[in-house]
Amino acid sequence: MARRNRDEDLLMEDELTAAFLGDDDFATTDQDQPAVADPTQLQQDQQQAAPADEWDEEDVVPGQLAVDVYETKEKLVVKARTAGVNKHDLEVTISDNTLSIRGTLSAGNEEDVENYFVQECYWGEFSRSIALPVPVKEDEIEAVLKDGVLTVGFTKVKQDTVKKIQVL
Repeated sequence: MARRNRDEDLLMEDELTAAFLGDDDFATTDQDQPAVADPTQLQQDQQQAAPADEWDEEDVVPGQLAVDVYETKEKLVVKARTAGVNKHDLEVTISDNTLSIRGTLSAGNEEDVENYFVQECYWGEFSRSIALPVPVKEDEIEAVLKDGVLTVGFTKVKQDTVKKIQVL
């Protein structure tokens, strides 16, 4: 599961604050003390308040699948990178012109890991629901998983003809 370290968020906030503060923001008071705290000192104080290896369970980031959606003359196509996902761990459904893709990305057996130095890869459940931008024939769908890319192709409903509606 992807997790976010609370201290990393604070560091980013401090860096952003420092980037937007001007010289006027560090004006001195009567006692020649900075009116705004030094961002580096603020970061050090925050690191002392919470150990760096402590994860906040509320900060668990859910996995959301990135997709490309495009159309050709005859088809609507949705592509998603699903490298490392077994096709048996994927669930692709459609309901009311909304495509849903769910799956699980397994990291394998990591029982003997003592400490992570960097953890950027997402492992765990992911999902994505997409309202399709054009009407499709829900009974003419093809889903193919090849080389880590899931491609879902839909036949578009033709709406070329204009039908005149009589007003009563």
